[in-house]
Amino acid sequence: MDLFEKCKGFYSDPLVAQKYGYPTNPRTAQALGIFPYFIPIEQAEGTEVIIDGKKLLMIGSNNYLGLTNHPKVREAAIEAIRKYGTSCTGSRFLNGTLHMHLELEERLAKFVGQEAAIVFSTGFQVNLGSIPAIMDKDDVIITDKEVHASIIDGVRMAKVLKSVETRYFKHNDAADLETILKGLDSEPAKLVIVDGVFSMGGDISPLPEILPVCRKYGARLMVDDAHSLGVLGGGRGTAHHFGLEGQVDLVMGTFSKSFASVGGFLAGNKEAIHWVQVFARPFIFSASLPPPNVATVLACLDVMEKEPERIERVVQIGERVRRELKGMGYNVGPSQTPIVPIVIGDMMDTMKAWKILFGAGIYTNVALPPAVPPNEALLRTSYMATHTDEQISRVLETFKRLKDQIHLPAAP
Repeated sequence: MDLFEKCKGFYSDPLVAQKYGYPTNPRTAQALGIFPYFIPIEQAEGTEVIIDGKKLLMIGSNNYLGLTNHPKVREAAIEAIRKYGTSCTGSRFLNGTLHMHLELEERLAKFVGQEAAIVFSTGFQVNLGSIPAIMDKDDVIITDKEVHASIIDGVRMAKVLKSVETRYFKHNDAADLETILKGLDSEPAKLVIVDGVFSMGGDISPLPEILPVCRKYGARLMVDDAHSLGVLGGGRGTAHHFGLEGQVDLVMGTFSKSFASVGGFLAGNKEAIHWVQVFARPFIFSASLPPPNVATVLACLDVMEKEPERIERVVQIGERVRRELKGMGYNVGPSQTPIVPIVIGDMMDTMKAWKILFGAGIYTNVALPPAVPPNEALLRTSYMATHTDEQISRVLETFKRLKDQIHLPAAP
C-alpha cells in the first residue's frame, strides 16, 4: 500500500477516518456546512472577531483576562522587538538565553510559590519534555484519566524511552488513586499528574484530597495549571486556590491562555528544574522563546499583580453563565470556572448547534471525541474578564432564544 493512500481515504471513507482516531468524516461535515474547524479570522479585538466581514461575539478563546489587547502588554512586545529583534535563532543551550528569560523564570517561580522555573517554547513541549526527563526505568506514572493530550503524549514518551510503568485513576477520584498507589511496590519512584482545571469540563482537581494520598504513599505530584493561572487562587493557580501553595511538587503552566502569548514553563525545586533543563530534549533542541513573547508574559505578570479585579471579574462571569444556562435546562457538566461546556452528546447534533450559534453571531468551539469521552460531544464556551455585562446578556439571550433549535439531551 502506498503511504498516502490513507490520506485519500480519510476524506472519502468514514471508516478510514475512524480508524485513525478522527470521530467523523470531515468531508461530510463540510458538505453540510457544519465543519467547525480551521475558520480564518480576519480581525480579532478581544471579545469580538470578524469572519467573512461579519462581526461575531467571541466565547471560544482562552484569553481569560483579556490581556492580548492590553496597551501595556502590546507595547512591551513591540519594545522587545525594537531591542532584540524577532527571534534568538538558537536554543537556550547556545545563543538563545537572554537576561529576560532568566528574569521571567525567576518571577514565575515566585508567582506560583516554587524555588525555580524553566521556560519552554510551547506549553505542549513542557509536558512532552519534562515528564520523560524526570522519570527513569521502572518508575511509575499515575494520571487522571482526563488529563490534557500533552500529558498523555509525555507519558507515552516516558513509557517508550524509559520503560516507565503507567496507570490511570478515575477522574477526580482520590479514592481510586489511593487504590492504585496501595497496590504498587514501595520501591519504584512515583509521579501523579493532574490538570488543575480540566480544559474541556472546566472542573477543578480536588488537590486537598489528592495531595494527602500522594504524601501517604511517597508519590510526587505534578499539576498542569495551563487553565488555572489567571483564573484560580488570585491568578496563581490551583494550589493557591486551595491554600496549598508550595506543597505541590511540580507546577506546569502555559502562556497561550491568561498570559496572552505562546510558550510554557515548569516550576519546582531547584534540583528537579535543573535536571529537566539538561535532560528535556524538546527544551535542548528547540529555539528559545522569542523576545516579544517573553516580554509579553512579563508584562502580563505586572498586570495580574496590579489589576487583580480582572481575575475577580472573569470568575464572576463564569458563575453567572453557569447559573443562567443551568436555569434554561442546559447541561454544563461539572464546570467550576469560566470554562463552561454545553454537553450535547451526539457529534452531528453538536456541530449543528455550533452552526446555529455561529449564524446568530456567537463564536464558540466544538469538542468531539477523543478530546472528550465517547457520546459526550460538547460546545466549549469560555469567557474573558473584558466581556461586558451587555455582551454576556446577549450570549445568554441567544442561548435562550435558540434552545428549541438545539437538540439537547435531558439534563442530568
